[in-house]
Amino acid sequence: MTNAHPRSNAFADALREFEDTGDNSQLYELFGENPELVRPEVAGSDHDTSDVARFWEEYRSQFSRISTEFVRIAEAGDIGVLEWTSSGTLATGRPIEYRGASLLTFDGQGRVRRFATYFDTAAFLRPEPPGG
Repeated sequence: MTNAHPRSNAFADALREFEDTGDNSQLYELFGENPELVRPEVAGSDHDTSDVARFWEEYRSQFSRISTEFVRIAEAGDIGVLEWTSSGTLATGRPIEYRGASLLTFDGQGRVRRFATYFDTAAFLRPEPPGG
């Protein structure tokens, strides 16, 4: 990645590290205090929307393997936009591939104060293929 968008690129790098190793410390360090965290599958639930460690552990627990490729990263002011494709294997053993976009809002220290990601959750609900 280039350094044209250092805050968003740092996020992308930390997410890939987390996906590869399960270690969320690099990712966790990028967030400010009590950030707002939004994922479509937990929207409207009674989940704590500021527990960074729980948020990312719940994300990662859905997969036995996952890898995200960022296809576009942009920043303007305090906003970062990341378009991506993720592929891997769900914890159930079923392959998955899905696309989405994530929005980062940075605080004055360059830490994430809001993370919102949007994707089609139907990819997670598709039935097993016949014979699979």
